[in-house]
Order: sequence, then structure tokens, then C-alpha cells
Amino acid sequence: MLLKDIFKQKDRTFSFEVFPAKTPEGDIRLIHEILKEFSLLKPDFVSCTYGAGGGNRDKTLAIVEHIQKAYNIPSVAHLTCICHTKKEIEDILKKISDKGIENILAMRGDYPKDISNLPTDNYKYSSELITYIRKEYKNQFCLGVAGFPEMHPLSPNRESDIKYLKHKIDCGADFVITQLFFDNKLYFDYVKSVRQAGIKTRIIPGILPITSYDGLIKFCKGCKASIPEEIHKMFSPIHDNPEKILEAGTEYAINQCKELLNNGAPGIHFYTLNKIEPVKKIVSIVRQ
Repeated sequence: MLLKDIFKQKDRTFSFEVFPAKTPEGDIRLIHEILKEFSLLKPDFVSCTYGAGGGNRDKTLAIVEHIQKAYNIPSVAHLTCICHTKKEIEDILKKISDKGIENILAMRGDYPKDISNLPTDNYKYSSELITYIRKEYKNQFCLGVAGFPEMHPLSPNRESDIKYLKHKIDCGADFVITQLFFDNKLYFDYVKSVRQAGIKTRIIPGILPITSYDGLIKFCKGCKASIPEEIHKMFSPIHDNPEKILEAGTEYAINQCKELLNNGAPGIHFYTLNKIEPVKKIVSIVRQ
């Protein structure tokens, strides 16, 4: 089912993001254990990420296809364009269509470490990718894009960041999933700015439950997300205690989700890192 049709039926959605494993053993566990556990939580949809440079694209499509066929759960295939030629994008979209996948998160993608490896005949922005998809496939796909409560790292200012988002919507995007954040004020201020710019699209907050303090610092450094001082004070003293980290991270996410939902957020998209816990507990509490 197209996500935009689900959004018409539900004021709130609860969804998960997973990613292809790095090993064959990890893929087997993801397919036969992790996804099965997640399916029991009855998510409204599941998205699957795309490897840097598009390296996991075949795995991504296989996972999304499996989720739909095995569990009858609407799924979203991530698709980046910066590292693909236009012909490769054409071929990938045909595969997506042939597999019956109807939802795509369209993104530019990260630049490779060696920028000389970039193809010259590519789509340089997600807006160009969206324009091409709409031209060739009309409304066959529901298209999502990424939103950045703290601005995209390459945006010079908030005004420009919102302008770029509006351009993606005007090109044909249907919904927005935000980058992770830990201070809800960032999300509320972002939504306010987006609405003032005339964007009416659903803005789904992306939440990362904290399961490792050291891992959190590394992860946020990579995606340029800030970590509030409150979190440093809370997790630094217990950084070497996995049980306490999990307990504190679960509690923090529950409180964060409750505040978001109580103040109008249209659901939660969980960055699960392929971990059943603490997502299972969080969902059971905040979905009530």
C-alpha cells in the first residue's frame, strides 16, 4: 500500500528502520529473527537503508520485498542518487517496480571519500531524482524525503534548508522523515518553520533509542546530530554498564516520544539499529 493512503487513514503511524547486515550470518538473522520480531509489533511500515555509495542496493530491495511478502507490511526502500549514473537509477527503479515495491525514500546520499569516483552523469540532488521518478512513473510510487531539524550539514542557514525542503515537496515528495534528534524543541521549531513556509506534508520525527553511550557519540558525529548536555550527564557516568545504559536509554526515549505525540507529532519512526530492545518496550508503552 502507498504510505500516503495509510496517512489518510491514520493520524499517527509507528514505523521502524532496519539496515542490511554486513555478513551472511547477519542477513540470515535479520530475515528470520529480527524482522519476525518486529512484525509482531505490527508497524505501519518498515524502511530499509541503503549502503554508502549504493553498495547494498540489492540487499535493500530483497529485504523490502521480503517484509512485504512474508509479513504483509508496507515497506520503504531507501534510494540515493549521487553515486549512481542516470542509467543505473533507471535500472534500479525498474527493479523496484518489478518487485512490487511502492514506497521510496529518495535521497541524494553521502559523497564518497574519494570524490573523484563520482559519476558525472548523475542526479546531484534528491529533487532531481524525485523529478525523474515523477516524470517516468507518475504516481506509482509514494516518495519520502529526509528532513533536518538541525539543518542539513551543507545548508548555509535555516531559511535555505527550508527552501530546499519545499523544493523537494514541490517536485513531488509526499512525506518527510526527520533525522534523529534528542531535544524535542528542535523538532517543534522545525515543524513551525516548515509550516510557515507553506509546507503541509506530514513530518514524521525520527527517534534513536540510546543503547550505547560510546556508540551514540560516534553515530551522532557521523550524521552531525547534536547531543544535549543532559544526555552526557546522564549517560557518561554509566557508559561502561550496558544494563543501566539500556534502562536509561529506554526511559529517555519513552519520555521523548510521549512529549512528541502529546504535542501533535504524527507518529514515530524508530531508528532501530536492528535491535529488538528497547524498541519493543518503547512501542508497547507509547502506542497506547
